This record gives sequence, C-alpha cells and structure tokens, in this order.
Amino acid sequence: MKKLKAFILISLCTFTLVNYLKCQELKIDSTKLTEKDSLKTEKPNLYTFSYKKLIIPSVLIGYGIASLEIDGLKQLNLSTQYEISEHQPDKIKLDNYTQYLPAVMVYGLNWAGIKGKHNLKDRTIIYSTSQLIAASMVIPLKHITKEERPDGSNLQSFPSGHTTTAFSSAQFLYREYRDTNFWMSISGYPIAIFTGVYRALNNKHWVGDIVAGAGFGILSTEIAYWLYPKINQWFSKNKKDSVFIIAPFYQDQAFGLGLVKRF
Repeated sequence: MKKLKAFILISLCTFTLVNYLKCQELKIDSTKLTEKDSLKTEKPNLYTFSYKKLIIPSVLIGYGIASLEIDGLKQLNLSTQYEISEHQPDKIKLDNYTQYLPAVMVYGLNWAGIKGKHNLKDRTIIYSTSQLIAASMVIPLKHITKEERPDGSNLQSFPSGHTTTAFSSAQFLYREYRDTNFWMSISGYPIAIFTGVYRALNNKHWVGDIVAGAGFGILSTEIAYWLYPKINQWFSKNKKDSVFIIAPFYQDQAFGLGLVKRF
C-alpha cells in the first residue's frame, strides 16, 4: 500500500504541476521577453512546455516504481546485486562528487569563455530550482516507500538521490550547450551513468532505484526550465529590494541549504 501511495502521490504532483506550467505558459507575454537580457528572442522554444519532454523521464520513473512491485523486476534487482557481491568490487566514493560534475562543467566552460544559454545569475537560478524540485520529489518518496538498501543500512533506497542529482546536472549541461556544441552537451550523461553504476557497485541502491533516479533528475531540470520565465520575474531589476530564496535539502543523512540571490 505504501508503494501504491507513492505512485499516486507522484502522479498527482506531476499532473498538478503540468497543468500549472501550461497555464503559466499562456500567461507569459512574448513582448515582455524582449525587454529582458536573459530571455532572448532568438530562443523562444527554450522554455516552452512540451509533453514530449515527459516521455523519457516518465518511462524511467515508471520502470523504477514497477520494480518495487513486479516480481520479474524485483528478481533483476536481486540478481544484479548478487553478481556484484560475487565479484566484490572495490568501493570508492567518487559518486559523491561526480553527481555534481556536469553542473560544475557548465560554470567552468563559461569561465573559460565557452558561453552557454544563460549568464551566471540565470543559470544559477535554473540549477538551484532543479535541485529544489528534485529534493521535493525524492525525499518524500524515500520515506513513503521505505525500501531497504541492498547493504541493509536504512530504509531510504528508492529512489537514488545521487543518481537524481547526477542526471539533473547532466540535463542542465545538455540544455545549456545543445545548440552550440552538441557533443559537449551530452558529455554529462556518461558521468551521470557512472554515478548511477557506482551506487549499485557500492551496494547502496538497486537497479530500479537508479533508473528512477535518472528519470527524476531529467524531469527536475526540465521543470526548472519551464518555470524559469516566471521565477525570473522575482529577480527583475526593476524591483528595489533584494530577494533571497533559501531552502533546506537533505541527502544521505546530511542537511544543507540552497541559496539563490538576486544580483
């Protein structure tokens, strides 16, 4: 029943958010976009909502949820972990850092003069939004599903938070550079896959957790781009007062704060 509640919860949240985004899209006046340096007229489709963009993350998330209940997929989880335990690979902690690497690449490339779609302020707003959205989906599901980790350390296995962060970062890199340097834009996905694979090799997640995490990561970044035109209004220069958004996050028994400031 808990897993069924999780499926219902994420379905309702996605449905509500999709409808909200569609309404907001209709409210955005295209003439106002030309008045903002950060929303250039040559990229009108960058923030446009499209149901097609939901296909891949929906399939990945659907597989992950199905792996909680369907015997064949549960057996795949078990057999994969059995194979891993037989070979006893060395446990490394690189996945704690590679989950952020594609996002770091975005800032590094811009610093090196290879410009992406957005300036420092705008891309920081988008990435921070994607991480807040990811946390709002992943953290509740961990506590609702109560899936035990392969190593038995706790009941917060589903979905994989590291993989969610890794794929949200990879999708961020893709969205920033897909029109200027396609091969560079997709270079974050192998890093994200590496992160997910090592979550399994480190005996922290089942295959279904990792697949679902990839879906949540891609979805969170897509939602962040759809929401950006509305959020950007909060940071408009015609407002006299500074604006801060501070939000807590929790991952792997560690708390932190996310901060966005209007410059």
